[in-house]
Amino acid sequence: MQEFLEFIARRLVQNPDDVTVLREDKDEKIVFRLQVAEQDIGKVIGRNGRTAQALRILLAAVAAREGKRAILEIAD
Repeated sequence: MQEFLEFIARRLVQNPDDVTVLREDKDEKIVFRLQVAEQDIGKVIGRNGRTAQALRILLAAVAAREGKRAILEIAD
């Protein structure tokens, strides 16, 4: 899941080398913290949060295949 999220995020931003995905396991869920360059935050969030919502939906689908629950946080 982490590699999947990194792959998509790197394709969205202008500075793919600045993309970092941190994973934290909590109880029955996995929290992914996505960090990008400051000028790329808008591209990851998208207009009205649509890109971020799409990322969350894709991540939830991948996690569901593994029987887990995933949460995406976009860090400043």
